[in-house]
Amino acid sequence: MKRVFFVLFLILLIGCATKEEVKSEDSTPVEKINEIGGENMRLVSDDFQHNGMIPAKFTCQGEDINPELAWSDVPAGTKSFALIMDDPDAPMGTWVHWLVKDIPANVKEIKQNSIPGTQVVNSFGKEDYGGPCPPSGVHRYFFKLYALSVPSFDASGKADFYKKVEQYKVGEAVLMGKYIKR
Repeated sequence: MKRVFFVLFLILLIGCATKEEVKSEDSTPVEKINEIGGENMRLVSDDFQHNGMIPAKFTCQGEDINPELAWSDVPAGTKSFALIMDDPDAPMGTWVHWLVKDIPANVKEIKQNSIPGTQVVNSFGKEDYGGPCPPSGVHRYFFKLYALSVPSFDASGKADFYKKVEQYKVGEAVLMGKYIKR
């Protein structure tokens, strides 16, 4: 009888170990980043790899234009997309570099130096993309794409934007790049 329990315990233990989340180099669970509500949405860029360095072209030391982004595996029922690019490593707290809402549901990419929807005022006090520009050290920049259940929403600022995205999201994908000012 003890042997049966031991064998069952081992099977359970092995089963749990195989479902352990794979973690990226920054210890963020990769499966959790790109999976909300059972949907697997993917966000990629031809300009940099997840957890890789963002080229200077897309920063304050370059052309300060947005990189190319593309996504796939969009959840059913998606009516629009919203994008948040922010830096949680900023000295004064999370610094918001770009907020875009009302990206049509049929759009699956953002080209370099383009505006795919309606921009909202960021931490720079402007609506346009503001590239990485850390005061010191390496900072992480998260491009977070949200599939939403509504075609549009009103946002009266950054806090309201984040709140509405959480309220309407049906899927999420994240791409993280790093930058150090030279």
